[in-house]
Amino acid sequence: MRATRITANLRVPDVDAAKSFYTDYLGLSAEEFNLGWVARFTSPETGANVQLLTRDATAPEAAVVSVHAADVDAAYDEARALGYVIVHPLTTESWGVRRFLVRAPDGNVINVVQHRD
Repeated sequence: MRATRITANLRVPDVDAAKSFYTDYLGLSAEEFNLGWVARFTSPETGANVQLLTRDATAPEAAVVSVHAADVDAAYDEARALGYVIVHPLTTESWGVRRFLVRAPDGNVINVVQHRD
């Protein structure tokens, strides 16, 4: 497994209600996407970003971070071979990403994701 980028996932009760703090005050003014339950906001100048989420649309638990992988299929096979608990199986989601959720030994749930090219 090789992480190419890691994005923090912050739980919020309402993405739209939380948006102005992150966009106006923190300067993460570019909305990369907003699915209602999850949205990513990025600084155009620095590339710093954060994802706000209310829940996970398809997984039983929400992840604390999203780890972007160059090869999510290989990462999934490695996680299984190492005996890690898979919280959500390897899936191509309707919004266009391929991902799985894995529980780290410390209990944190990690979203391992690969965006389609």
